Amino acid sequence: MPRYMEVLLKKRKVRCVARLLDEEAPKTCEAVWRALPLAGPVYHAKYASNEIYTLVPAFAEVEPGRENRTLVPTAGDILYFYLPSGTKVPPESRKLDAGGRGIIDVAVFYDRNNLLLSPSEGPTPGNHFAIIIKNQEEMRQAGHNVWREGFVGESLIYRRLEGEALMEWGLGDE
Repeated sequence: MPRYMEVLLKKRKVRCVARLLDEEAPKTCEAVWRALPLAGPVYHAKYASNEIYTLVPAFAEVEPGRENRTLVPTAGDILYFYLPSGTKVPPESRKLDAGGRGIIDVAVFYDRNNLLLSPSEGPTPGNHFAIIIKNQEEMRQAGHNVWREGFVGESLIYRRLEGEALMEWGLGDE
């Protein structure tokens, strides 16, 4: 049975549904599923183009490793990036690196034409572990809005969709 999560931009009141790609990235999906809900301040990517993301403390008992990697995510893709201790992150996020375990970047790609190429790190592929299946257009518009108007005060939240919450999205019979 497919697993789903809801992705929210709290301040903008935009929600969408993503299906976990359990067959393509089983270890990443399981680690994320066990850790949900995940939430934090939203950031907009500098180099990858159409990406919003949040940073959270490393949460997997065992880091999932490389699964279903991509350098060119497209609209609706959700990626997991492990950032080892010492990776350059916004100053306010450094405290997330508890005990030197690293930080996790969970990113939503809201439009197409993305390339994960860092000027300092080079190619930076991520684990493609989920895809937006409901309200992609609203998330696309909200992502562009974050780019134009800024991300200050905005939160990105990932949470499980189960039981009655699935029915709300018309997914209860799957």
